[in-house]
Amino acid sequence: MGDKVADELHEVLLAEPRGFCAGVDRAIEIVERALKKFGAPIYVRHEIVHNTYVVNDLKAKGAIFIEDLADVPPGATLVFSAHGVSQAVRHEADERGFSVFDATCPLVTKVHVEVAKLHKEGYDFVMIGHKGHPEVEGTMGQLSEGIFLVEDVQDVERLHLPQTERLAVVTQTTLSVDDAAEILTAVKRRFPTVREPKMQDICYATQNRQDAVKVLAPSVDVVIVVGSPTSSNSNRLQELAERLGTPAYMVDQPEDLKAQWLEGKRRVGLTAGASAPEILVQQVIARLRALGAVSVRSLPGVEESVHFPLPMGLGDKSMSRLG
Repeated sequence: MGDKVADELHEVLLAEPRGFCAGVDRAIEIVERALKKFGAPIYVRHEIVHNTYVVNDLKAKGAIFIEDLADVPPGATLVFSAHGVSQAVRHEADERGFSVFDATCPLVTKVHVEVAKLHKEGYDFVMIGHKGHPEVEGTMGQLSEGIFLVEDVQDVERLHLPQTERLAVVTQTTLSVDDAAEILTAVKRRFPTVREPKMQDICYATQNRQDAVKVLAPSVDVVIVVGSPTSSNSNRLQELAERLGTPAYMVDQPEDLKAQWLEGKRRVGLTAGASAPEILVQQVIARLRALGAVSVRSLPGVEESVHFPLPMGLGDKSMSRLG
């Protein structure tokens, strides 16, 4: 079978952009700097980002990942993950007296700030997102009441709201752009006066990586997405490629790549979710070359220059892991 793949597999096309976004880069840097400054262990509530490689790398450096703050000893240093946390978690961290560094992505924080501001003005909220995702739990947990989750158009039709005079919509930042637009249309149809965010909540990196797959998928015979099963934006990239008619598979590590996926395929498309490091992409490329890929080239795409500053107390703002 190996020979058959080697005979057929010709070219690997790389999506641009792919992999780490500014929020992920910042979150990882916060944990690494905290470890250097305060020493191990540093406690992190939830996986800092949804990637197995990244989490294991930080564990090896002395990070301890927990879900329950009761598992953090008094006086410890705690980092909130890039997905954000509820007000209840913030209050508990304060009460327990932890030294906290907040690695919440600033684009998620923007949604939290919007929710708090409009709530004070008497608004209730419809949130478009995936139940159980930590970002959704964090955003919905900004309020004790008055925020209602919808996952699809059917959920919108089933909504029974206490009032609709003052209603706003917010979304998880890592959704399918097309799915979110469809659900938002349904929300506006049912509640014509609903208030939308000034700028959409789906983040630039999610949008850019999905746009890149829209260019990539029609040009190849199969798409490989580097990302972990827990990563929302990685799952959306796989779904999008399949929706465009191209078979797509997600790999958490290069060993996950199966030779049979490549049988009869001359061109392989490769992308990575926003929490997947480039080192994994390069390892997957090496495996594709071993399976017979002759050439690798990048497709043109949007160049990203977004950079978020670090929280106070973690050193030189100009130092960066980007690039």
